[in-house]
Amino acid sequence: MNLPTQETRLPPGPDEALTLGVDPETLATLQKLQTAYGNIVSVRKPNGRLAWFVNDANEVRRLLVRHHSRYKKGPGFERVKMLLGNGLIVSDGATWRRSRRMIQPAFTRQNVHRLIGLMIDCANSRAATWEEVARAGETLDITQEMSDFALELILRCIFGADYESHILSAGENPFAFLSKDSERNLRIVLQVRESRNLIMSVINARRQRATQDDFDFLAMYMSATDKTGAGFSDEELLDELVTLIVAGYETSAGTLNWAWFLIARHLEAESALLDEARRLMGDPGKIDQDSLAEAVYGQQLLEETLRLYPPVWLFSRRAIKEDALADYDVAEGTDIYLSPYILHRTEEYWPDPDRFDPARFGPDSPHKKGDRPYFPFSLGPRRCLGEYFSFLEMKVHLGLLIQRFHMTLESDQEPELDLGINLRTKNSIILRPHLREQD
Repeated sequence: MNLPTQETRLPPGPDEALTLGVDPETLATLQKLQTAYGNIVSVRKPNGRLAWFVNDANEVRRLLVRHHSRYKKGPGFERVKMLLGNGLIVSDGATWRRSRRMIQPAFTRQNVHRLIGLMIDCANSRAATWEEVARAGETLDITQEMSDFALELILRCIFGADYESHILSAGENPFAFLSKDSERNLRIVLQVRESRNLIMSVINARRQRATQDDFDFLAMYMSATDKTGAGFSDEELLDELVTLIVAGYETSAGTLNWAWFLIARHLEAESALLDEARRLMGDPGKIDQDSLAEAVYGQQLLEETLRLYPPVWLFSRRAIKEDALADYDVAEGTDIYLSPYILHRTEEYWPDPDRFDPARFGPDSPHKKGDRPYFPFSLGPRRCLGEYFSFLEMKVHLGLLIQRFHMTLESDQEPELDLGINLRTKNSIILRPHLREQD
């Protein structure tokens, strides 16, 4: 590591060493640093390594988009690697570039549109359960419901017909532990590793079939090749599939959890969403990419939810080359911390930032779509490949279920944050579903 020289231009910051991690204390520390020193701050960690907190929207974009090759994944990804292996979220350099190019075709809009029927089926299945709860006058643990919905959908999209015939062959979902336990500790790591054997058995069964006519993410991943014509090794394939399962459900589950809370709290938002859903999705048989593209208010509501509660609240990078951000010099080896949660709630960029207002993402927004101070799915080459898939499934889910249910809060208290790898609610959000009168 090259330490900065006396001539190096460093941002302002405190003299004392500070510990930074992925925890509530770090959020409080970064918020205090921003208040005291501004949107670019430098600190020393207890181990002597230099770290920056960057909350300047232009410099965040410069770092993640134009200067991305000067950085690699930063601290905090060790825990993620234990869980996911060396999949797309964790890998760097040539390994990441190869995997990204191989996986990207699976997430074209054309391919994602072929999964809309599955999204509708999973939403309708959830509606049947909610109707029983509503008729009984009972409540829903919406946090658990959204985890179960999103996990079932991503598993069906990955395994296709093998979800019923192979994954559920023992009568229950062997991946249910992911949605039942929000902790990402060693116990979960060991359970994920055991699940790799099950995934491998599905892969082997596919390879032995006389015909290969499956359309699902597993088929697309198995057929993916790099520029030399080589596919994934078994280990690489397992890493990428585990990454898709975990990341593919957590983002949507968490966002829908917050979205239902906000809808229940804001009647005007519920009314606008309902009107749009009835107009565009009143007939589930006619829901397609065109009607979903027209669901503009649903998109705005979800984007505003993601502004307030981004799934990954803290990103980190480590400089592998010298760089410059604003008027300061980034030394090789510097750790960089970026927080969508803080940036999205910085009044300089978002007036009255704690207020829920989907109109921020409407046609009168002061921010252009491609240049917003906003990065819930990251930015640049490492922007989440599944972003479009996630928005589509969430719009289908909300559009269908809002037509059938009015939700009320059991408590209007703001849920406490669980600031782990993902931004969650510390406790479940409890809602009471009420059946709407059907025309």
